[in-house]
Amino acid sequence: MTQRAIPAVFMRGGSSKGVFFHARDLPAERSILDPILLSVIGSPDPYGRQLDGMGGGVSSLSKGVIIGPPTRPDCDVDYTFAQVAVDRPVVDWTSNCGNLSSAVGPFAVDEGLIRISDGEALVRIHQVNTAKVIHARFQVANGKAAVAGDFAIAGVAGTGARIRLDFLDPGGAVTGKLLPTGQVLDLLKAPGVGSVAVTMIDAANPVVMLAALDLGLAGTELPDAIEARVDIMAALDAIRRHAAVAMGMAARPEDAGLAIPKIAMLSAPADYTTLDGQIVRADQQDVAIRMISMERAHRAVPLTGAMCLGVAARIEDTVAHRLSRPVTGDEVRVANPSGVLSVGAEVKDGDARSAVVFRTARRLMQGQVLLPE
Repeated sequence: MTQRAIPAVFMRGGSSKGVFFHARDLPAERSILDPILLSVIGSPDPYGRQLDGMGGGVSSLSKGVIIGPPTRPDCDVDYTFAQVAVDRPVVDWTSNCGNLSSAVGPFAVDEGLIRISDGEALVRIHQVNTAKVIHARFQVANGKAAVAGDFAIAGVAGTGARIRLDFLDPGGAVTGKLLPTGQVLDLLKAPGVGSVAVTMIDAANPVVMLAALDLGLAGTELPDAIEARVDIMAALDAIRRHAAVAMGMAARPEDAGLAIPKIAMLSAPADYTTLDGQIVRADQQDVAIRMISMERAHRAVPLTGAMCLGVAARIEDTVAHRLSRPVTGDEVRVANPSGVLSVGAEVKDGDARSAVVFRTARRLMQGQVLLPE
């Protein structure tokens, strides 16, 4: 059997990994492109492991990125994100991956798409899925993005060179409104769940937020414990799908996409143990989150979800604001299963002006990815 070779780079960005492509090396037609990405990543896989592809069996490791020339004058590159389902033949193009956004600038520099002198680089990224702009700042040495550094992030072993990401005007990334329903708090009804108080917010990506206590959880549970509760997972899916309708993202609950809106259970600060066995004290965090992504409990927190939470915590009477410590400084400390992530957010006159996070990224492999003809 012959195989087709496509130039590609395998990169980690934040707590996610994905296969990066030049737009010039892929067809533009989605009907042709989707099967290519499914084959590259190894989906669908009924065993959930994606052994016959580059994916890792969970949503944070089942992703594709396409980088091309800019289509707007205030940016240096176009960045299109593809979320690939693990167990079904679905490629979702409706959202962005905040974590992999951190690898876009280094990829562009290392691939020679942008010529930048040594020192601090600024790469202006047009995020095509959400039509938003991201500014990536990182160090360049000898014409390449710096890799080594002393910056550590929760969920990733070791340290690396710090990358600053400024998400400009993140409100209404998908729905066109920061608060799609016009309310900071809604009572949402879902079959088998009843009425539950939620905040539906769209900053970088749309998220529906509720208190973990409203589903009988403490909010300190780890992903495996959440997924073991079939009743909780079913309730979260029902709430998420009905929220999609309320947010104007689907005509019916059954029409809601897999990737967005995401759903997050929030809780007030409390001592808990991370996935690597570390104890995080309540005084080290401002608010806690447990998020579901592509029908799986996320082992950290999607970066766009954390940014959404950072914005929501600054809006009075949201679920996030009610459960968070009073936000007085520049950052909100978000506790998640892998540790604590600090998110900066500016909200003024009811609008999200910006969201800031810090990540690391690293090129893991480069060359060609092979797929059966």
